Amino acid sequence: MEATKPNQKPAVQAGKNVRGIKNASLVILACFIIAVLLFLFLFGNPSHFEFDGDYAGSSMWFAPDDLKYHPNDLVGTIFKGGIIVPILQTLFLTVIVLSVERAIALGSAKGKGNITKFVADVKACLVKNEIAKAQELCKKQQGSVAAVVAAALKEYEEMDKNTVLSKEQKVATLQKAVEEATAMEMPSLQQNLPIVATLTTLGTLVGLLGTVIGMIKSFQALSASGAPDSTELSTGISEALVNTAFGIATGAFAVISYNFYTNKIDHLTYAIDEIGYSIVQTFAANH
Repeated sequence: MEATKPNQKPAVQAGKNVRGIKNASLVILACFIIAVLLFLFLFGNPSHFEFDGDYAGSSMWFAPDDLKYHPNDLVGTIFKGGIIVPILQTLFLTVIVLSVERAIALGSAKGKGNITKFVADVKACLVKNEIAKAQELCKKQQGSVAAVVAAALKEYEEMDKNTVLSKEQKVATLQKAVEEATAMEMPSLQQNLPIVATLTTLGTLVGLLGTVIGMIKSFQALSASGAPDSTELSTGISEALVNTAFGIATGAFAVISYNFYTNKIDHLTYAIDEIGYSIVQTFAANH
């Protein structure tokens, strides 16, 4: 009896049809470097501050400890947020980069044409038993959905020519081919989204940490002997508010991005399930 080809190479290679960044750690590292440079030389540029003394340095980060200064605009105020700011900027930049990366990746996964029209056209071909035409549509469409359909249609043809297996075995084999092709595409669609999901919480928690540190500095200034140091008090308040703002912005943007792309993936998955079911049912009806 003819075997069901357990060693047959899959018609779809995992990740082949989805462009994207495979190593997110490099993205995080690059964002950290950019965030530190921005913090030191943009937000910490002396042009954003007023001085009680003289300072000719390139960044306020390297200013003498006894130099009295205060920000004269919002950019300088962000610098006063302290060392937690570049960490929050790293998280925020990472969310932005990975969101853009997912937009490109899911765009390539969708293919060249409208996915709803593609599914409808393939189903029309199946009704007419025009398998070759459906395969041509897959070549034109490209992307993950088309790749899964192409793999299913290839198995459809092989089962159509098979004279050894029973109808139930053929349908089961075809169903398995659809499931395997789908399973090989899904990891590439969801790649990097777990990191974005993590940043929804991490951004808020790091922002809260910066807020607590800033408030501690504020209370230290208030508890100082004699008159409270207004400079230290304002520094602590600035650090608390700036970190709160960055943490909320990072968490909010990450939540929006994660939910948006999860919905996109669900739409692609639904299209794959719909067309896969149609292929299996068409084969069962015609044999």
